[in-house]
Amino acid sequence: MSIFEITTKDSGSSARCGLLETAGGTVTTPVFMPVGTRGSVKGLLPETIKQTGSQIVLANTYHLLIRPGVDAVEKLGGLHKLMAWDGPILTDSGGYQVFSLSTLNRVGDDGVEFASHVDGSKIYMDAKIATEVQNRLGADIIMCFDECAPYPCEAADLRKAVDRTIRWAGQCKEAHGNDKQLLFGIVQGGVDLELRKECAEKLIEMDFDGYAIGGLSVGEGHENMITVADFTAPLLPENKPRYLMGVGMPADIIAAVRAGVDMFDCVLPTRNGRNGFAFTDNGPLKMRNSKNSEDRRAVDEKCDCYCCKNFSRGAIRHFFNVGEMLGPILISIHNITFYQKLMHTIREKIENNTFSEWAAEMIAGDKYNTVK
Repeated sequence: MSIFEITTKDSGSSARCGLLETAGGTVTTPVFMPVGTRGSVKGLLPETIKQTGSQIVLANTYHLLIRPGVDAVEKLGGLHKLMAWDGPILTDSGGYQVFSLSTLNRVGDDGVEFASHVDGSKIYMDAKIATEVQNRLGADIIMCFDECAPYPCEAADLRKAVDRTIRWAGQCKEAHGNDKQLLFGIVQGGVDLELRKECAEKLIEMDFDGYAIGGLSVGEGHENMITVADFTAPLLPENKPRYLMGVGMPADIIAAVRAGVDMFDCVLPTRNGRNGFAFTDNGPLKMRNSKNSEDRRAVDEKCDCYCCKNFSRGAIRHFFNVGEMLGPILISIHNITFYQKLMHTIREKIENNTFSEWAAEMIAGDKYNTVK
C-alpha cells in the first residue's frame, strides 16, 4: 500500500497536491511544518499551533539528545507526549547541526563528534546512532543522517560530504528498526547539479519512503536554490513525497512547489515573529516602527488569527518595546497562520488548475520581501 497518493496535478507546472499517510495521521500536501527544535514551537501552545492550520510539526534529534536525553523522552511517554501533539511529527537527524555547529564538531567518514553547545561535553553521532535515537523518540517521519556542506564549498569537500551522505543513508536504512516510522533519504550536493544527480540516483536505489533536498538555504541565494530544486525534484520518484529542508521565504516555497516539492519547514515564521517582523499579504511589517504606535488596525485586516482578531498594531508595538513576551507570541501566531494560509492557497490553486499563472505573478512581484 502506498503511503503517498497524488490527488491533483497542475497542468502548467510540476506542482501537485497529495495525501501523505503516517502513523500519526494523514497530511495534505503541499505542507509547511512549524519548527519545534527542542520539542516546543517557541512560545506557542500545541492547541494554538493547531488553530493556525498546522498539520505536522518538526523537532530535532541533536537538541533532544542533548536535553532532556532520549531516555527521558522515552520515560515521559515519547515525543508526542512530550510535545502534547497528537498529530504527525518529523524529526531531523542532526545532520544540519554538522553545518550549523561546525565550530563545535569534528567530522569523520564514520560520524561526527560534537562538543555540546550547552556544557562542552563530547557527543558522538553516526548514522546508526542517529537512526536508533529517532526510533526511540517515536516521531512519525525520521530523516537519514547526512552531511550538510556550507556555501561556498571546495569541490573536494563537497565530494566528501556527498559520499558520506550516501554511505550514511545505507547505514540508516540498515539500522532502522521501527516500522511505524517513515524514513526519508536526503539528497546533498550543494549547487553542483551532477553531484545532486549522483546522490539522488544512489538514494533511489535504496528505496526510501520519501526523499528530501537538503543543503540549501545556507547562503546560496534564491536563484541558486531554485535552480537546484528545479533540477533535483524531477529526479526523485513521482509517487513518493519530496521535502525541501529549511526553506524558506514565501517566494522560495511557491517556486519549489512549482518544481514538484511537497513538504517544507523553516524557522522564519517564529524567529521573525520573535523579532517583531510580521508577514502580510501587503508585504512584511516591522512592528517596532514608531508609525505603529497609535495604529488601531490589525497586523493584517484580512487575517482571522487570534492576534489579528484581538490586538492592534499599536498594542503589539507597545508589547515589543517594553519587553512583554506577548508581543513575540502574537506575531509568531500570526506568521504561522500566514504560512498555513499560503499553503492552503497553493493547494487551492493547484486543484483549480490556476497555480502556474498565479505562481509566476507572485514570484515576479516578490511583495513578501518589501518591508512596510
